[in-house]
Amino acid sequence: MDEQDRVSAFVDEHGLEADLAYRVLDLESEVGEVAKEVTTSTGYGSNPEDAAIAADEIGDCLFALLAVAEAADVDAGDALDVALEKYEARIDETGGAGSGE
Repeated sequence: MDEQDRVSAFVDEHGLEADLAYRVLDLESEVGEVAKEVTTSTGYGSNPEDAAIAADEIGDCLFALLAVAEAADVDAGDALDVALEKYEARIDETGGAGSGE
C-alpha cells in the first residue's frame, strides 16, 4: 500500500522508529481523540447528528494504524483485502457485516 510506504519512509527519515507495543498504544490514543471529538460534538451522545471529526484527527489515526502495520510486518493493503472478503462472506451468509449478526 502506497500510504504505508509513505508512513514508513517518514518514520525512517525522522528517526521515529518504535516497537509494536508502543505503536499500538499510540493508535489507541489517537482513536481516543476521535472518540472525544465525537463525544463533545454530540453533547455526549444527545445529538448524534452533530457528530464531527477534524480531518487531521483521522489523519493521525491513519498514520498510527499504518505505523502499526509496518511494525507488525503486515501489508495494510493485503490486510484490507482480507477484511473486505471476510465482510462480504458475512453479508452473503447472514445479511450483515458484523461478527455478531
